[in-house]
Amino acid sequence: MSIKTKKRNKKIIALIILILLASVAAASIIYLSDYYRAEAEAIDAFASMGKVSFEVTDDETVIFAPEGAAAGFIFYPGGKVEYTAYLPLMAALAEKGILCVLPKMPFNLAVFDVNAADGIKEEYPEITDWYIGGHSLGGSMAATHLANNTDKYLGLVLLGSYSTADLSSSDIKVLSVYGSEDGVMNREKYAESLANMPGAFEEHIIDGGCHAYFGMYGSQEGDGTPTLDNSEQIYKTAELIADFIK
Repeated sequence: MSIKTKKRNKKIIALIILILLASVAAASIIYLSDYYRAEAEAIDAFASMGKVSFEVTDDETVIFAPEGAAAGFIFYPGGKVEYTAYLPLMAALAEKGILCVLPKMPFNLAVFDVNAADGIKEEYPEITDWYIGGHSLGGSMAATHLANNTDKYLGLVLLGSYSTADLSSSDIKVLSVYGSEDGVMNREKYAESLANMPGAFEEHIIDGGCHAYFGMYGSQEGDGTPTLDNSEQIYKTAELIADFIK
């Protein structure tokens, strides 16, 4: 093979690699830009009934801080869901005296910032009891973070979610909530994950609830048909979480 042929082959290979990289980059951009948007009007209507205001930090973390909060709760949003879709749930919990922290995840995927909860607890030294949780992928990532920080939290809340991290030997309390009509959560993997749960495990199934109604972002592909409205599922979920925490 001549030197000229070798150079030409190298150029062809380099061009192929560039095309492949460009294709992967384009596919990634399309994938990451396709996510569930928060339903602004529904959230505004819900918020108008609330009594606890919230603040947004420089890194866009949302904090509901009711006076005299008895406990703190850090919540990881579901995968490819705009995090503000969970403002109603955080507001409902804040009404029950729980300080709620809702971090914004890179590209709306908690997998890119599993340790988003780091440093939050230290900002509120007056609160000694802390819990962490999340919806769907967010719940799994919260469990992964918790598995490496069991000394920092009293409990974990999983909404339409399950833990791949083994918490069976810990003293952590776990609350699992999902809707009877949830068509997104993998029930087989959920059943398998129960082996990872500690002794202090609670499970509640919301009759008529679905996967998407823990937030306000409309219907989700593959989900079941709910028989209760979005606000009702959020209020029921807030009651279950508040009872679990208190």
